[in-house]
Amino acid sequence: MTDLDEIRLTGLRANAFHGVYEHERRAGQVFLIDVTARLPLGEAARTDDLDSTVHYGELAEAVVAAVERDPVDLIETVAERVAGVVLGFPAVRSTTVTVHKPSAPIDVPFADVSVTVTRSRP
Repeated sequence: MTDLDEIRLTGLRANAFHGVYEHERRAGQVFLIDVTARLPLGEAARTDDLDSTVHYGELAEAVVAAVERDPVDLIETVAERVAGVVLGFPAVRSTTVTVHKPSAPIDVPFADVSVTVTRSRP
């Protein structure tokens, strides 16, 4: 098996309306997304050719668009949606996605709530 390298995007900001409660869907909030895309990067490094890798700007835009589209109740669903988008880039073999919801409606002091999923091509 080919060794897999990583491209990481951390702290992507998306404004969205996900949540179980009506006020979350009405007011919206910031979600932060971390993505690790695993793919072979040796060819890109040897050839210095963007077509041999993933354009991280396009990846970032696709991830934010996926988060900002139609609202869902759970950040688990958002993470799964983002993983599917990342795996839609042909060079990507697997991904780990973390969705952070730093303004989650929790009645005790906290720094962050997040969900992480790891998915691979079948």
